[in-house]
Amino acid sequence: MIRKTIGTIQKRHPIKIAITLLACILVLPVFGTAQTYPGKTWERVKNPERVGWSADGLKKAKDYSATIQTAAVMVVLDGKVLDEWGETTTRFNVHSIRKSFLSSLYGIYIKEGRINPSATMRQLGIDDNEPSLTAVEKQATVMNLLRARSGVYHPALYETASMKAARPVRGSHAPDTFWYYNNWDFNVLGTIFERQTKNSLFREFQARIADPIDMQDFRLEDCEYVTGPDSVYPAYPFRMTARDMARFGLLFLRRGIWRGKTIVPPEWVDESTKSYSDAGSSGGYGYLWWVAVDGRHLPHCTLNGAYSARGAGGHYILVMPDQKLVIVHRVNTDIQGRQVSADQFGQLVKLILDARKN
Repeated sequence: MIRKTIGTIQKRHPIKIAITLLACILVLPVFGTAQTYPGKTWERVKNPERVGWSADGLKKAKDYSATIQTAAVMVVLDGKVLDEWGETTTRFNVHSIRKSFLSSLYGIYIKEGRINPSATMRQLGIDDNEPSLTAVEKQATVMNLLRARSGVYHPALYETASMKAARPVRGSHAPDTFWYYNNWDFNVLGTIFERQTKNSLFREFQARIADPIDMQDFRLEDCEYVTGPDSVYPAYPFRMTARDMARFGLLFLRRGIWRGKTIVPPEWVDESTKSYSDAGSSGGYGYLWWVAVDGRHLPHCTLNGAYSARGAGGHYILVMPDQKLVIVHRVNTDIQGRQVSADQFGQLVKLILDARKN
């Protein structure tokens, strides 16, 4: 009976049937299209023009980067390399991008209940060299540190001269009342993480982030601790290639999901890339991420919904969800004096975005 009914419909309404079938064929790929991820190596966009980008425009960006001290650039569009140039396979120091790496690990372990973001420095047994922490400073929580709002202005390791110059006076602000980009907070977070997980943060990064997203070049020997007399809490710089940093950026662009598997909890990606403090011309600050606010993030650009990991000298992982873009920028800061300013990087980003034709 069913076959007979279908046959009757086909005879009476052949054009309608053909249109319906064609519509189904056109719609199915839209719903069935899987997101693109790199495998062992990155897949490239074969023809930028076909996906709405000007090859000449991208060349203008590349040419501009040759006039500044850029070492490498990767532009990733929706999981594929739109363009790249320079030393994308060289392991440069990422500097403060290490902090965004650590933030991702905190998201994993807070979700698993192994780290309590409300725990205070007193509860965790955190103190430092003389002059040691006061009772008020010890009220700072893990979450305060993640937001750079601890109110602890003890000397810290691996600070730039500008960070030291900007450091507030001890005791000038209670915990969670003032934002200051504070290496003491960031370094102590590394120690707290290792105490709570009973493992090296580098090994945890390898096991929980680098290996699951198939980083091509990550090695434990490219990670180190920086110690010194100013504080008992070491810094933890990584050396990493641009193409591996691009994978990390894509992981966040995809809200912590990699090939259908949750690597970083999506809710943590959302929370950590929201602004909780005013960071001036950079926009705002999240959980160890810089966040665009009202379009403010980089000079020469109006960026909405964007966020970035940043390292001294001009290292960036810039994530722009509304553009489905990740831009990684590297500088050979192993050579003293090499740097790219925020103004220069902002101009480079503007030129890249100007290459988009639609």
